[in-house]
Amino acid sequence: MKIAFHGAARTVTGSKHLITLNNGKHILLDCGLFQGMGRDTDMLNSEFGFDPATIDYLILSHAHIDHCGLIPKLVKDGFTGIIFSTPATKELGGILLEDSAEIQRDDTRYINKKRARLGLPPYEPLYDLEDAAKALEMFQVVNYGKWTKMGEGVEVLFTDAGHIIGSAAVHLIITEDGKETRISFSGDVGRYNDAILRSPEVFPQADYILLESTYGNKLHDEVHGTPDTMLKWIEKTCIQKKGKLIIPAFSVGRTQELLFALNQLDLENSLPPVPVYVDSPLSKEATEMIKNYPQYFNKRIRKIMQSDKDPFDFNGLSFIKTVEESKRLNELPQPCVIISASGMADAGRVKHHIMNNIGDEKNTILLVGYCEPRSLGGRLMHGDKEVKIFGDMYKVVAEVGQMRSMSAHGDYDDLCQFLACQNPLLVQTLFLVHGDYEVQQDFAGRLRRKGFREVVIPDRHDEVTL
Repeated sequence: MKIAFHGAARTVTGSKHLITLNNGKHILLDCGLFQGMGRDTDMLNSEFGFDPATIDYLILSHAHIDHCGLIPKLVKDGFTGIIFSTPATKELGGILLEDSAEIQRDDTRYINKKRARLGLPPYEPLYDLEDAAKALEMFQVVNYGKWTKMGEGVEVLFTDAGHIIGSAAVHLIITEDGKETRISFSGDVGRYNDAILRSPEVFPQADYILLESTYGNKLHDEVHGTPDTMLKWIEKTCIQKKGKLIIPAFSVGRTQELLFALNQLDLENSLPPVPVYVDSPLSKEATEMIKNYPQYFNKRIRKIMQSDKDPFDFNGLSFIKTVEESKRLNELPQPCVIISASGMADAGRVKHHIMNNIGDEKNTILLVGYCEPRSLGGRLMHGDKEVKIFGDMYKVVAEVGQMRSMSAHGDYDDLCQFLACQNPLLVQTLFLVHGDYEVQQDFAGRLRRKGFREVVIPDRHDEVTL
């Protein structure tokens, strides 16, 4: 048996890990979109590193685009197998993949207008709405905690990873020549004190582990201080400076955390009378869908819901639907809060809001999660004084802020707690994926000190025999 790492290898996005069995069957773990990789992004997303037509099974850990966003292209390029996921991941994935196809369509139109003026050939999107719809028909759902036979000699188990609704760590028992091999893939590991979701679950002993390492060298700030920090940014930007607070936020997970924090301020009568706009049709759809899975919420939020039926709604909140409404937000003279996707600010409507508001010192761009260093959000986080947006350079005059408490990824304490159910001496190899190389090197040292003898950091397209 072999495993090859075709994405999220020494980088954070583009999760794709391919298991090849001795009988020639192929199992793909995730099929994510590379995001925020600068000029390399298009090239990375155009080449899988394997033939999609040879994949028999795809197991999806969760519905974030950097884990599922290339599934329609996989289908377009010849995949005809089965996609295994939790029920919530299938429902959420359908929403996100349709939105991804629409964003590509709209961004392509915008880019191609400029290319036409320059006499350049048109840019082609990776896939369209028809490809996304076809992919959704291939899903087969599996509930948490149930070993399920995928094929001859292969069983899969999902355990709650606590990252977003429906997120799972994936566990495989593969039997070849009478020998069992147990492989666990963490997907993305959530936090043990998350404001909304349950903590990650323990999982059976594994022989090989693929572990995400996004924050493998960092500790997060306390989650429950998020409402107070939000209040400070609203008061500073909207009340004192009379400006706009622009918050790039992923439509699934991060946007709901922000709304929950603002709802808490409203319940305490602390929220200033400033309009809050969520400018992402996907965010509204995802928020409504997430409410259908209260069993995945932690005890704290379920208790709150006994007196507040909708913990993601509050006075002054509006969801923006149309492009025309979105454009009008840039013309508003009064202070407001605009929450818009994507979280790295590299695509979606937030990119337009940043472009239109970055030149005014009254405004603030507040970054609330991980940004790939080459993404627009990453460059703003780095402190660049000029940034390129849609091909043009803009001076960064607006204030740029960060909220370090808002991450759906576990820090190194959370990741080590996730591994605490494992006997390190029984783990033959622990592969670090989904992280920046420097971070992974630090984290690998920590894991070796905890008794994991073989910690490997694979590069893109590396293949290892298990």
